[in-house]
Amino acid sequence: MTAVPELILTRTVADLREQVAALRNAGKRIGFVPTMGALHEGHLALAAEARRRSDAVVGSVFVNPTQFAAHEDLGTYPRQEARDAELLAGAGCSILFAPDAAEMYPNGFATSVQVGGPSEGLETDFRPHFFSGVAVVVAKLLNQVQADVAVFGEKDYQQLMVVRRMARDLDIPTEIVGAPTVRDTHGLALSSRNAYLSAEELTVARRLNVILREAADRAAAGEPVETVEMAAAGALIESGFAKVDYVAIRYSETLAPFSGAVDASARILAAAWLGKTRLIDNMAVTA
Repeated sequence: MTAVPELILTRTVADLREQVAALRNAGKRIGFVPTMGALHEGHLALAAEARRRSDAVVGSVFVNPTQFAAHEDLGTYPRQEARDAELLAGAGCSILFAPDAAEMYPNGFATSVQVGGPSEGLETDFRPHFFSGVAVVVAKLLNQVQADVAVFGEKDYQQLMVVRRMARDLDIPTEIVGAPTVRDTHGLALSSRNAYLSAEELTVARRLNVILREAADRAAAGEPVETVEMAAAGALIESGFAKVDYVAIRYSETLAPFSGAVDASARILAAAWLGKTRLIDNMAVTA
């Protein structure tokens, strides 16, 4: 059996800061990878990117309750801390921060963080609570770790843009880096929620990236954005998706909508349902 590096497990902010301070005092550049656990190769790619950009990496595992609505899967969201710790150690992380909800949101917690701009529309139209929950927990984590660089996956592209905007607006000195989406051999974006899919649903799910790529190519070739979006949504339903929340082509940085044809750097984003599982994906529109 291959030995894995020692991983320091911390559960309190005070202990985390003590451990990070020791790395700082040793002259280390700090990388950070925040996760909700149930790790897969996509998360490990984030850790690898953080390791490439730093001398020591902090990973966090925290299933954040403030980004789940009452009807969503907070209670059933997969949790496997021991396995996650093993994977992070194998990926070269030095510290695992795994707080409980009381540590992150102590009694009397009363602060919210609202980000406009890239949070408007798309996910917010269907999960209006989501980005306020993401913003507050990420702001706390960035403040707690105080890393030089933090790596987020492009798979959650709107989230990446929201976090980047928030860090810029609040003068948080951590550099926010986006890492490319990791996909399976069929092109399906890796996600912890893929574990919910049946074998039949998995076959349908693998059509999502294909349809988005075809739509991106049509938009890049000059077809009107509205036409491409409608056709892609229809193709998803025809492929077996039960419901499409959105297919949208937006400006890459601001996520503002286009009118007419694509005329700048763009991203196509989608969210669709298979049974009780909601899948999201996105990709660049390259002219």
